[in-house]
Amino acid sequence: MNDGWHCLHLYYRVCPSALGKLSASERGAGKEELVRLLDSNREGAPTRVQTSVVSGHKADLGVLLMDPDPLKIDTIRQSIRSSTLGAALVPVYSFVSITEVSEYVPTLEQYAERLVGEGNARDTPAFAAKLKAYEEREVMMRKQRLFPDFPSWPVVCFYPMNKIRHPHANWYTQPYSRRMEMMTEHGKSGMKFGGKVSQLITASTGLDDWEWGVTLWAREPAFIKEIVYTMRFDEASAKYAEFGPFYMSYILPPADALKHLQV
Repeated sequence: MNDGWHCLHLYYRVCPSALGKLSASERGAGKEELVRLLDSNREGAPTRVQTSVVSGHKADLGVLLMDPDPLKIDTIRQSIRSSTLGAALVPVYSFVSITEVSEYVPTLEQYAERLVGEGNARDTPAFAAKLKAYEEREVMMRKQRLFPDFPSWPVVCFYPMNKIRHPHANWYTQPYSRRMEMMTEHGKSGMKFGGKVSQLITASTGLDDWEWGVTLWAREPAFIKEIVYTMRFDEASAKYAEFGPFYMSYILPPADALKHLQV
């Protein structure tokens, strides 16, 4: 894949009965095995590995994986299944997607037209400065969306979503210009949470049951609630969005995650 990374969200529930069948030495060896497997710094690990403990009953352990090679990611899943603790970690949800740059991110030419539409004269130093600043931001933004770094924040939330195709609210029958207008409004709402929430949208059309996956990292849980609530008032969300299950979790290194789960 030349223009992004493959992404896999995995969620597991701890099975007490299967765990109880293991001896103390087997559990100890199993934990060491899993910690090594999920070590993002080990040789041969996927490019991005993140573990978290899930709040609520939907799951216990979350694993987020990214890499240019989808089979390297799947090797982690298969290795967890076949590990000593594999029978005690029951998969309850997964989401397959790829990183992408949204079609609604303006090109330099589109941004220039937007500036003109906002009353900025083309042949002015101010216009040139704004265009140059956007050009520099666009390069960094595209890199972050395709090859994301994970922020060092403690909270992560994941949910899948669709744009609906209702007879009276069909996103896909709207012209591109109208969709771009709505997504621009939506993006401006999200930018208000800079420094509080970091967002990654991955594409899953044709890869999973939903069209996109939304991963939100935050400095504290309340920021997740605030950004999701705020952005639901935007037309693109209020009229056209459909949401799947939400998985709220707290990032911990593998060893700490297993300790928290009392494995």
